[in-house]
Amino acid sequence: MLSIDYYFTPQSPWTYLGHQRFVHMAQAAGAAVRVLAADFGQVFATSGGLPLPKRAPQRQAYRLVELRRFSEHLGMPLHLQPTFFPVSGDDAARLIIAAEKAGGSEPALALSGAIFAAVWAQQRNIADAATLAQLLAEQGLPAAWWDDSRSAAVQQAYEANTAQAIAAGVFGAPSYVVDGEIFWGQDRLEFLRRRLAAQ
Repeated sequence: MLSIDYYFTPQSPWTYLGHQRFVHMAQAAGAAVRVLAADFGQVFATSGGLPLPKRAPQRQAYRLVELRRFSEHLGMPLHLQPTFFPVSGDDAARLIIAAEKAGGSEPALALSGAIFAAVWAQQRNIADAATLAQLLAEQGLPAAWWDDSRSAAVQQAYEANTAQAIAAGVFGAPSYVVDGEIFWGQDRLEFLRRRLAAQ
C-alpha cells in the first residue's frame, strides 16, 4: 500500500489550512498515512529555519497576508493572531502520538484536526491539559489516552519522529513525504495529488 509520512507541529496554521484536504486526498488515493508529530524547534535548529519571533519584520508581516489570503480562499475560519499563540505544542504532539499508538492513524488524524482548529479557529489553549482532555472527549476518544501521552514510550516516539524528520530532509510544516520525495506546505497539495495519482 502507498504510504505518506505526514510531518507537522500541532500549532502550525499552515498544517491547519491543509489538514482536511490532505486527509481526503489520502483516503481517495487509498494511501496509508503515518502521523508524525515532531518537534520543529529542533527541525529548525538543524535546517536553518527561524522561529516566528526571530524572523525579519517583513517576513512576519507577509505571513499574516498569506494566512488571510488562504483562509479566505479556502473558506476556513482563522484568527490571524489568536489569543493562545505562540503556544507550546509538545503536550498536544504527545497526545496525537498516543492516539496513533493506541488507535492507529484514523483517530490520530481526527484528533490532529481538532487540535489545529482549537488554536486557529476556536482560540483555545492547546498547552492546557484540560483543553486537551476536552478535545479528546469531543472526538469521542478515550480519556485514558491523556495518561498514555505522558509515558516514556510516547516521549521516545516524539523524539524518534523528530529525528526521522531531520533525516528525511524536512525543514517546515506541514511536510508530506512519499518514497523520499518531500512536498512542503499546504500549497503543494496539488503536486502531492498528482504524485499519488501517478503511483
